[in-house]
Amino acid sequence: MTEWWHYPLLVVVGFVVGFINTVAGGASLISLPTLIFLGLPPAVANGTNRLAIVVQTAMATAGFKSKGVSNFPFNLYLGFTALLGAIIGAQIAVDIKGETFNRILAIIMIVVVCLIVFKPRIKIDELAERTTGKYRWLSMLAFFFIGIYGGFINAGIGFVIILFLHYVNRMNLVKVNATKVSLVFIYTLAALTVFILNDKVDWKIGFILAAGNGLGAWFSSRVSVKRGDGFIKTFLVIMVIAMAIKLWFF
Repeated sequence: MTEWWHYPLLVVVGFVVGFINTVAGGASLISLPTLIFLGLPPAVANGTNRLAIVVQTAMATAGFKSKGVSNFPFNLYLGFTALLGAIIGAQIAVDIKGETFNRILAIIMIVVVCLIVFKPRIKIDELAERTTGKYRWLSMLAFFFIGIYGGFINAGIGFVIILFLHYVNRMNLVKVNATKVSLVFIYTLAALTVFILNDKVDWKIGFILAAGNGLGAWFSSRVSVKRGDGFIKTFLVIMVIAMAIKLWFF
């Protein structure tokens, strides 16, 4: 990177990515191509993006905490198994045919939209959260595999986490997002360590992108708490549709 405009571009992209990832997900599909466009090799772009995600999720977690939204210690149980999975995923870090990957992910996005739109509404006031006993163990197992994918590339994983926590653990969407960002923070630390050990992180670019990610995440976390489930659901559906169209046609 030698052009001066690369730096403000990274901050702007980071802010947008941080906002979207905190309230929905999938915005690594914006930041990764941007990093590659600016000249980073794909593996380095993948590792550099993890630095921004760590800062983003740390800021988002702090933002939710400042509004009194937390899910401790449930997030630590899930975070532990996700961390183990992320180490495996980051170590694998193998490439698959880009077009095939994008189309598979696009189909997943459409499935997500259908589940969000057509699944019967959960009345959170009538159904207690399911975060203990067999549901805790089921979630820990599921997040081991979620962590593998998160460690591998992470793009689009936010949608999967949101659906799982909302429909399996019966959390409202605000608490889902608070739990999601803390889990991603935990397992991304492990993935980032693997990329660092393999010299796949551009620190200068990573910290510039991270500055934008962190600001976007802080703002988004506080807005989502204020606006509530309706805002998050609408934003989530819009982003899933947009990402699916991008992946399929572009």
